Amino acid sequence: MVTHGNGPQVGAQLLRSEAGSFQTYTMPLDVCVAMTQGEIGFILQNSMLSEFQKHGVNRPVVTILTQVVVDKNDHAFQRPTKPIGPFYSKETAERKRKELGWNIIEDAARGYRRVVASPLPKDIVELEVIRSCLERNIVVIAAGGGGIPVINENGELKGIEAVIDKDRASALLAAKLNVDHFIISTEVQEVCINYKKPGEQKLRAITAAEAKNHIADGQFSEGSMKPKIEAALDFLKSGGTLVTITDPEHLLAALDGEAGTRIIR
Repeated sequence: MVTHGNGPQVGAQLLRSEAGSFQTYTMPLDVCVAMTQGEIGFILQNSMLSEFQKHGVNRPVVTILTQVVVDKNDHAFQRPTKPIGPFYSKETAERKRKELGWNIIEDAARGYRRVVASPLPKDIVELEVIRSCLERNIVVIAAGGGGIPVINENGELKGIEAVIDKDRASALLAAKLNVDHFIISTEVQEVCINYKKPGEQKLRAITAAEAKNHIADGQFSEGSMKPKIEAALDFLKSGGTLVTITDPEHLLAALDGEAGTRIIR
């Protein structure tokens, strides 16, 4: 079971949509997420199949466009905070705020950016399809970019402009599939406290309680490691056994307990 992010790609899709708006229709954010799921899924799927063939592994791989249900009353919709897309000048940002109803924030160093809601994931629409594939020994790529955000209105699913955190959506999916081992592949070999500061310490194995204490102490930044640790805790609270966090280069060693950070229930 493989999930993935889509940060640069969904921003690029929005940029293409905006640049071509004078010639063709624009794409809402939920549709852009769906498009990147197909784009990245195709690349991962082809790459995995190629590697399987090289090693004589006869195993199918499938990409599933995945909708993730969020609560339309989530407080995140009242206070959008997730930056997406390019930076704009003050004049362009103000025009887009008026014409398109965007929420805009200022980054003093680089300009102005659109921000959207990042609500918590509540359910996975295609869960049973994913489960059926896994039971048939099919490798599944799903929930890309945190999933396509949808709300349930009177029994009907409707797309909504938002970005769901990929780690939280992955943790939810792992928990609902009764997975034992949830792995987060990121940019660092191990999770650290006092990161890039005097007294930096790599964490090889910690308990969920210790992870909570490090969050309370402000050890993990909001836009970096904190969402991953919170996702790990969500997974363990829901019945999971083990979370491993490491970088791609050390993934195999981490599976053997020789690298990475392990968080245990």
